[in-house]
Amino acid sequence: MKTITQNEEQILLSILQLGEDAYLVAIQQYLSRVMHKNISLTSIHLPLSRLETNGLIKSVWGEATAIRGGRRKKIYHITRFGFEVLEEYKRIHDALWQDYPKLATS
Repeated sequence: MKTITQNEEQILLSILQLGEDAYLVAIQQYLSRVMHKNISLTSIHLPLSRLETNGLIKSVWGEATAIRGGRRKKIYHITRFGFEVLEEYKRIHDALWQDYPKLATS
């Protein structure tokens, strides 16, 4: 099994949640909102590069927009391999949490 950090797992899950809107700033804003703290762009950008290098995500360039001054967004998508890694992590989390029902319901 490919191991990933907790941060990488959170980024992969964010990409799943955001779908076609999964670009650097959107991922950063989403995680900041969910985690109730300010997440830096660097803490997202570096793991994105690592995830792409390792084949868990791929990126495509979106269209240029006037709002972004004609610049394009780099949109991220999870690969089949990335999804399989997430499924394995979910299976492990679920197995670990089922032994602690008091913590799971608190």
